[in-house]
Amino acid sequence: MPAVPDSTSGPDAHPTDYRMAPPVAARFVGAALLLLAVVMFAATAVVAAADLNGDLLVVVLVLGVAGVLTLGWYLRSRAYVVRFSDEGYRVRFVRGAGVREASWRQVQEVVTASPNGIPCVVLRLGDDGATTVPVEALAVDREQFVRELRERLRRGSGSRPL
Repeated sequence: MPAVPDSTSGPDAHPTDYRMAPPVAARFVGAALLLLAVVMFAATAVVAAADLNGDLLVVVLVLGVAGVLTLGWYLRSRAYVVRFSDEGYRVRFVRGAGVREASWRQVQEVVTASPNGIPCVVLRLGDDGATTVPVEALAVDREQFVRELRERLRRGSGSRPL
C-alpha cells in the first residue's frame, strides 16, 4: 500500500496529515514491549513476594498486550507527525524538532539539511527559531511532502518560492 497523506477533501481546503513511517512506529511499539516486560517482571516479583494468586499475572499480561496493540493501531492509523493546514503547520513525535507549531507567515526560509546523515527539511522562522522535520520519519514520498509544503507556503504567506 503506497504511503499517502490523509486528507479530507484535498490540500486546498483542509488539513493534510503525514503519518509516521512504519519503521519509526515499530520503534515506539518495541519500546512499549520492553516496558511491558519490565512491568511483568515487577508484577511477578510482587506476586511471589506477597504470595498472591498467579492469575493476577495473566490479567496484567492481557492488559499490557492490549495496550501495546492499541498503541500500534493508534500510531499506524490515527497519529500524525506533521499536519499542514491553511493557517500553518504542527509537528509531533519528533524529538529536537524545535518550534513545533507556527503559521505560514512566520516561515522566512525553507532549506534541507542532513544532521547526523538524516535528511531533514528545516523551516526557519527568523529570530523565533526553526522547525526541523526528518523526512524519513514520514510515511510519504519525500518529493510529495516538499511539493505540498511548497504549495502550502505559497498560499499561506504570499508567493515565496522555496
